[in-house]
Amino acid sequence: MPSFMCRNIGTARVAAIALFGITMGIMAHSRAAADDTVIKRFSNGTSRDSVGMIDAREDAPMDGPQAIYAAEDGSLYLLDQVNGRLLRFDAKKADGSVQSLELPEEMRPTDVVVRRGNIYVWDGTPQALQANGGDNEPVRELTRTRTAERPDDETLTAFAQMGSQALDTPDQLLDGKSRALPARTAPAHQSIATRGHGTVIADVAVGAKLDGATVQVREQSTNNSIAKLTLKVRDRIGIVEFLEIDNAGRMFVLTENIPTSSNRRASAYVVRYSPSGVQDSVYDIPFSETLSLSRRFIAISPDGDVYFLRTASAAVDLIGVGSRTVHVGDLIDNASLSRLSDQPAKLPKGPIAAVRGLTRQQVVETAFAFESVQWRLTPAVYGRDPDTSCSGFNRIRRPGYLSGKLNQEVRSVPYCWGCHGLLNQFRANIANGMLAGNVCTHNNPRSDTAGVDCSAFVSAAWGLSTHFTTAAIPGITQQLQNAWDLQPGDALNKPGSHVMLFLRFTSDRKAEVMESSTGGCNGKVCRNVYPLSSLLARGYRPVRYRVLENA
Repeated sequence: MPSFMCRNIGTARVAAIALFGITMGIMAHSRAAADDTVIKRFSNGTSRDSVGMIDAREDAPMDGPQAIYAAEDGSLYLLDQVNGRLLRFDAKKADGSVQSLELPEEMRPTDVVVRRGNIYVWDGTPQALQANGGDNEPVRELTRTRTAERPDDETLTAFAQMGSQALDTPDQLLDGKSRALPARTAPAHQSIATRGHGTVIADVAVGAKLDGATVQVREQSTNNSIAKLTLKVRDRIGIVEFLEIDNAGRMFVLTENIPTSSNRRASAYVVRYSPSGVQDSVYDIPFSETLSLSRRFIAISPDGDVYFLRTASAAVDLIGVGSRTVHVGDLIDNASLSRLSDQPAKLPKGPIAAVRGLTRQQVVETAFAFESVQWRLTPAVYGRDPDTSCSGFNRIRRPGYLSGKLNQEVRSVPYCWGCHGLLNQFRANIANGMLAGNVCTHNNPRSDTAGVDCSAFVSAAWGLSTHFTTAAIPGITQQLQNAWDLQPGDALNKPGSHVMLFLRFTSDRKAEVMESSTGGCNGKVCRNVYPLSSLLARGYRPVRYRVLENA
């Protein structure tokens, strides 16, 4: 046989072997990674087998369930805030009954935690609730408990895992020393009530290269060490939240990989460790740009099941997240999740309509003025009661935080669909008796209402005399290649959906923002804290208004 034929056959054989190896590698990875499973699906509606969803419109993101939580008995609680209730069900019984726990009428919470049979919701601060009626009744009423005691550290830590936490005062935030992400000179201290090991303390320390962390876990009662957990991501580590020890003694930690380049997507993971602290499994959080932003998107059951709250336009799914095997020292990474499918189109530069000499300090101070303004809700401004209903769902025009506050002093500029203007214009409109706010985002904007929507708020904070929508904002901003370069006064923008003004990174590497929102802010301008990956992976882009580019 001629030598060139041998070489050709050899090359083909090598290629075949290589292809076989790649195929087997993919097959091995597929076997190791369990598929995500839809455990329970909720359609849009008001029955006990459905949830309230407000479909997205331009400059108005989808509004749907905000949180899930797994209780000690294995039941799951879903916060259906549009319908003003919690839904309680057994995730292991797809066809099982759903119990509706009706929230107090004046309450508009954004998060829920259930501990030792007690229900806590976050409505600006933690609120304790108790259910009236029998355990098996299909509908029960929730009322505030009479106790005025402050929730314990374990409850506060559980809320803070997803950003529901006490915020610094404006003076503290405006202090120049607090703006940038601080160096981690001391471990973060978490107190967690676990199902499998009682209350434990987790001290989180981020490494010098910012791509890894260690978590020292110890018993609270004895201070004895349980395990020292280590983890490392490909780019830069975001949050590190110790979530749970399940009934089998396995430990679960939520973390993020935040790339320093816009060529890769941010990702979030739940990492599982054996009772001895050995890293053995990873659950890839299935974020998507088409999903609604929810506050508490992960729940860990007492048996170690990992659930994800997926809110899409057609339905809300409870997803049982599949796991894949990892080994000690492996990078926490998933190439399929990190790869960008579609780069955002580059838009032409738009007109600049700015206040000369605009500084970051001025932007942040203007934002706080919108959030902290106090005004009286007169009968003319309040409107008739019951108020005008929105088309398409059981909702009224008036923002939730104003309901029942007739003739009272209220705080913050209300959300108003299609409204815009500076703060002095809002004050003048209120003085002239215009209706306060309008959350009917599926109706045409009204000329008799006052407030700001999301992009109008950011436009006003930037000193713009013209209202730039979320679709127009890319034309007057520069997209940052590295999300960690965000500075006070920059923004996180999702064109056609929503925009938030960036304030700072918190000490535990979350993003603190100011936004005007119907869901996360209950219909007003407010501050919120989010895990950074939950914003970036859902399509929010870090942008800088060009006037502030060199500020």
